[in-house]
Amino acid sequence: MGRLPIRIIFELGGRFAHMPFPATRLRRLRKTPSLRDLMCDVRVCPADLVCPVFIDESGGKTNVESMPGISRIAPGDIVGEVKEILGLGIRGVMLFGVPASKDDEGSGAFADDGLVQNAIRDIRGSLGDKIAVMADVCLCQYTKSGHCGLVKDGTTIDNDSSLEALARTAVSQARAGVDVVSPSAMMDGQVGAIRAALDRDGFGDVAIMSHSAKHASSFYAPFRDAAACAPQFGDRKSYQVPYTSARTSIQEVATDVEEGVDIVMIKPALAYLDIIAESRRRFDLPIAAYSVSGEYALVKNAASGGMIDGQAVTHEILTAIKRAGADIIVTYFAKEAAAVMCDCR
Repeated sequence: MGRLPIRIIFELGGRFAHMPFPATRLRRLRKTPSLRDLMCDVRVCPADLVCPVFIDESGGKTNVESMPGISRIAPGDIVGEVKEILGLGIRGVMLFGVPASKDDEGSGAFADDGLVQNAIRDIRGSLGDKIAVMADVCLCQYTKSGHCGLVKDGTTIDNDSSLEALARTAVSQARAGVDVVSPSAMMDGQVGAIRAALDRDGFGDVAIMSHSAKHASSFYAPFRDAAACAPQFGDRKSYQVPYTSARTSIQEVATDVEEGVDIVMIKPALAYLDIIAESRRRFDLPIAAYSVSGEYALVKNAASGGMIDGQAVTHEILTAIKRAGADIIVTYFAKEAAAVMCDCR
């Protein structure tokens, strides 16, 4: 005769009923905060985070109305801003330029004395290798069209000429001293074109973190306010990934891996945890996730209305992103989250 299962006895309506032993032994390990901390297997630390920074060529610190707590900063304030970020234990920044003027070629993106290029040199000159300097590689902030690629015939986003501009942008950032270039234009072949250009010009040690699966999402709206880069006609659905096809998302990631990407990024994060998890399962590369502007704005506005505990919800969101498989989280929550996190190093 085999062993009887462990049973728990409880009183119900004056009688004792026998039930299979369920969760009591699990609840023992949740009894106190110290036990819960010991059982924790997913921890988010400041060193997991990358903080986006908007640099506004028009000068002066400007609050982003749609993103409470986020500001565009003047070029002269970049070193002080990055020092503050570093002081919180955050080990990476992602630079975005907001230029004073735009043209049809997006030439400000790849100018050697451009807004982002000068910021890279300033950070590197002051802080050396103390913080990883990453830079967005895209044309939307720099073109009159507001599109991520160059426009041909007035309405068509031309892939091949856009690749040349993106490669020039990455090389110009590498000359300035960037650690990681981050192409976000979603042009076919962008990773291969950038890798070839970097290697050809002697920047084989500059890494590429591609926005590999950047979905055509409504969550980007506040960013377009912050970076002044809303498209002036049409939308970006012809080059960003449809959120209705997980298969296409993974194909995009696989293509970047084949082209030599160093880090793949899924964007947005919270609504795409399945894509993060599947990428983690399939690809043995660092996985980044971008918790985008809309995710940030939703939490901030709900918290300001007293509907949620903003700090608690932020921590839960970041933990979920890491639990899904992200090694790196680019997030507008970075500074305030890091201020209350433990240093896990």
